Amino acid sequence: MSSVTPIAVIGPTATGKSDLGLDLAEVLDGEIVNIDAMQQYRGMDIGTAKLPVQERRGIVHHRLDVLEVTEIATVANYQEAAVTDVEDIAARGKVPIIVGGSMMYVQSLLDEWAFPATDPEVRARWERVLAEGGTDAVHRALLERDPEAAASILATDGRRMVRALEVVEITGLPFAASAPKIGEPRWGTRIIGVDRDTAQLDERIARRTDSMFDAGLVDEVEGLLAIGLREGVTAARAIGYAQVLDHLAGDGDLDHARERTFIGTRRYVRRQRSWFRRDPRVHWLDGADARSTEQALTWLGE
Repeated sequence: MSSVTPIAVIGPTATGKSDLGLDLAEVLDGEIVNIDAMQQYRGMDIGTAKLPVQERRGIVHHRLDVLEVTEIATVANYQEAAVTDVEDIAARGKVPIIVGGSMMYVQSLLDEWAFPATDPEVRARWERVLAEGGTDAVHRALLERDPEAAASILATDGRRMVRALEVVEITGLPFAASAPKIGEPRWGTRIIGVDRDTAQLDERIARRTDSMFDAGLVDEVEGLLAIGLREGVTAARAIGYAQVLDHLAGDGDLDHARERTFIGTRRYVRRQRSWFRRDPRVHWLDGADARSTEQALTWLGE
């Protein structure tokens, strides 16, 4: 790794991270490394608020459109690939600007998370519980064995709950025990958090949700169905996509899908805020402040 110091721009959804990341990349001669799990999927553009190519200001972006919707997105695979990207960017004298809000992805990349081994038999047993009893069954099991993990993982995220149950059974320890301790971030990365007033952010989420549906989210999902979206283990559970899939399967009208997408996003934002706010290394900025880029550069010493 060269002497170039990466910058991470993290925080809840819809706070303005992408704009700040682009501003910093322009000023500092940087390249963007995506750290949003669902933006890795090709074709999942509208529902993930992926920046269109024409809005990327000519700045190179990494870890976008690298998975098919039938592939499983894993933190471990992302970590390995993103480490290579960050170190390659820095080796070329550019500044890696890591932008996104996927909580475990951020921790895996910046804190060198070493993941516990897997046990195919244990994994298969919990996957059977998920297949036969649904997410409620694995959530109840996790709540009994590791209440903290059950509180921190979305009750609709069956795959992650299965992984937590597997780790708890293999290690005999809470799932959080396998997480890295917060210390000096990898590569000395400077971490900027972007947030907004809660009421204002809720309004932005509502507007973003409406714009996604108006821009053709349903059509996007229908197109992805033809290439296997419904069979995707992780892609099909993305907020917005899961709700539209339920609608297309006859579960409620489009307004119901829109409302559930808004509620799901708002709930996810609260979890992101809680997760990131407990990290004392983060320097927080108000995404609504027109001076946020200037403030970021001042904090960075630029």
